[in-house]
Amino acid sequence: MVAGRKVVLCADDYALSEGVSRGILELLGAGRLSTTSVMSNMPEWKSLAPDLAPFRRIRGIGLHLNLTAGRPLADMPLLCPNGEFPRLQEIIQRAFTGRLPGHEIRAELDRQLEAFIEAMGQAPDFVDGHQHIHVLPVIRHSLLSILSERGLGGEVWLRDPSDGAVQIIRREVGANKALLVKGLAIGFRAAANAAGFMTNDGFSGFSPLDPKMPAERVITRAFTSLGLRPVIMCHPGYVDPSLRDLDPAVDSRPAELAYLGSEAFGLFMAERNLELVARPA
Repeated sequence: MVAGRKVVLCADDYALSEGVSRGILELLGAGRLSTTSVMSNMPEWKSLAPDLAPFRRIRGIGLHLNLTAGRPLADMPLLCPNGEFPRLQEIIQRAFTGRLPGHEIRAELDRQLEAFIEAMGQAPDFVDGHQHIHVLPVIRHSLLSILSERGLGGEVWLRDPSDGAVQIIRREVGANKALLVKGLAIGFRAAANAAGFMTNDGFSGFSPLDPKMPAERVITRAFTSLGLRPVIMCHPGYVDPSLRDLDPAVDSRPAELAYLGSEAFGLFMAERNLELVARPA
């Protein structure tokens, strides 16, 4: 039998809410995901972390660094004067105008990493960022510095959320978002590799601007025009009240959950000879 094409399929946002986490756990148990990345600043993280224990050696468990949803793990008076993280647009504007408080950013990233290690008993398999904030100026430097000082080069891989423009355009779905993030991530892969961290080569899974687009099309298009070591992100989950207060992606989550758990997705993977793996290969 010809070996399957290896792909990392990652569900973001574990611990964002109970409903999101429950959906991710179901898909991990069914073998329909190869990784998930967790938000260790969220109030429910400590209680939800033990549920990931059965998957630590067979799935990838990563850290989903977060500076745009909920509250920081300690006071950040310059970035969060009201105690809440700012919106993504503000983070981006401040990152590119030199107005992010580097010392506060570094301290919070370190706290989120430590919260992961404390709950899981080990370092994350990989690191990425909620809304891809980890690639922004100041934030990327802080991340690489923290991981290097902890001696995690070669152990932890980093998610590069960019891809080739041709590949992005060919997929059509979510192309505008993907091109924007590609621009924000310029230089991230080179910096990560120079610091000794492996990255993926190829990234997809951006949600469309049209919320009525079927989940099947969103997900299957993400599996086209793949890079050499591709990562595909997804956002499955059940909707609960706390989710609506934290994140704009609500109605698409149960639709993605249903498709990823369906017989149709299993047949799609088999027909394409796709193999889910826990790290880029």
